[in-house]
Amino acid sequence: MGSEQLLVDALSALRNDDRSAAAKYAAAAAEEGSRLGAELALHLDTATDRAVYDQPAAFTTFVRGGGNVELYERLSDALARRYDQLRPATLLDVGCGDGLALGPALERTAQIPATVDVVEPSAALLDAAKARLAESGLIFELRTWHATAQDFFARLADGRRWHLAQSTFALQSLPPDERAGVLRALRETTEELVLAEFDTPEYPEGSPEHLRSLVTRYERGIAEYGADARLVAQGFMLPMLLGQAAPTGGRNNWEHPAEQWRRQLGEAGFTYLTTEEIADYWWAPAVLIRAR
Repeated sequence: MGSEQLLVDALSALRNDDRSAAAKYAAAAAEEGSRLGAELALHLDTATDRAVYDQPAAFTTFVRGGGNVELYERLSDALARRYDQLRPATLLDVGCGDGLALGPALERTAQIPATVDVVEPSAALLDAAKARLAESGLIFELRTWHATAQDFFARLADGRRWHLAQSTFALQSLPPDERAGVLRALRETTEELVLAEFDTPEYPEGSPEHLRSLVTRYERGIAEYGADARLVAQGFMLPMLLGQAAPTGGRNNWEHPAEQWRRQLGEAGFTYLTTEEIADYWWAPAVLIRAR
């Protein structure tokens, strides 16, 4: 039995809440030479929860390495072009992370907004974003909000409106029912939204095709990180994988094909404008969707 099938069996065991069997399959895959198998076996042996974003060093290393280098370069370029075209006076970034997309985009545009609001639930990532934007030397009013998107629009937005709002790989972290409310709030408070997400393949959840797709993509993703693979895998990628493979234990994100993102925007009251492919990323093609 090859490592790929062993890992499919490991994820299937996790869906059946059989952690012991999953660890055995993962260890067997590691013996077949699978890096994903080795990391999964270690994770199942040592991890006590599935938290994804509570290890900022792992997340920061993840987004600053591998295929993310090209992905974020292209994303920042695409955002900067939109700033140049739309010339927004006010900008809202929902789920800004550490500013990896926003900072370079502002540095590359000739049309810096007068006011930039950033919303981020991780205090560590928000502090990093503030430091990055302060170091840029750019002149604009920065307002920061340590909050989830749900809390921001429920309690903190306070009637504000923005010419442009953006969210880069952040809204996938919201359960669809909660995301619908955030999208409606965005529709009511912004003239245009640019949404960066992944055009993920769609399979019946838990099917062999679904689990095999996860195995193939995570194996490829971990391989991109070389000496940093253990930090990235244990601190970010494995918690994410377990949430996707066995969501009853703690799902971390809800991704969809681009068409379904467009449909959700329409249900929130947006009019779809365009979809632009940003990069052919290891996980799935990254796209930038514009709506207003």
